[in-house]
Amino acid sequence: MRKIGLIGGMSWVSTRTYYEHINKLVQARTTKLASAPMLIENLDFTDLVRLSTPEEWARAGDVLEASAKRLEQAGATAILIGANSMHKVYDRIAAGVGVPVLHIADAVGRKMQAAGVKTAALIGSRNVMVESFYRKRLVEHGITLLPPVMDNVEEIDRIIYEELMQGRATRSAERTFRTILTNMGQAGAQGVVLGCTELDMVIDVDANVLPIYDGTRIHAEAAVEWILGG
Repeated sequence: MRKIGLIGGMSWVSTRTYYEHINKLVQARTTKLASAPMLIENLDFTDLVRLSTPEEWARAGDVLEASAKRLEQAGATAILIGANSMHKVYDRIAAGVGVPVLHIADAVGRKMQAAGVKTAALIGSRNVMVESFYRKRLVEHGITLLPPVMDNVEEIDRIIYEELMQGRATRSAERTFRTILTNMGQAGAQGVVLGCTELDMVIDVDANVLPIYDGTRIHAEAAVEWILGG
């Protein structure tokens, strides 16, 4: 098996989810005693949260590029960025290392394309929903995305940062997302992309009103394909 590196800590909750998904998938594909060869660098999210200015994003690029380089030097043969929002600096990170950096939106886009999904909705933190860095990668796979509803954007962003990233999953958040997903289906979405690594805490990925494409789970699947040489 090939060793993979995970840039984590954004948040620690999602890093835990990546670790669990990747190891369970490796066990399912190999033996029940197997563990995934992984290197994890758990960054301090304090200085990487709610970035807004070009200067702040440039600094985030410095931090993540340095992390990727350390993982490569330690033996990682590919890198994962364990946060959707931080894929805004993907190009910087990919250019800074000599190993592949597996893009989460490309993994999701390929999965949806294979399933024949043409129109979808994207939910995640504010920058994932309204900026182009994530949306354009999905569009490149033939997916038409519904425009973001700004009232939803603000409430989803609040739940992510004030609840989920702190490890809290509330009934109120579950009800909010059920309503949002129902409305997205009525607006024509054939599927919904979870563009935040913590959203599975309050959204049932396997049983919902619409097909759910959980970026974290799909990214983990892409990681396992790499680990096993697929």
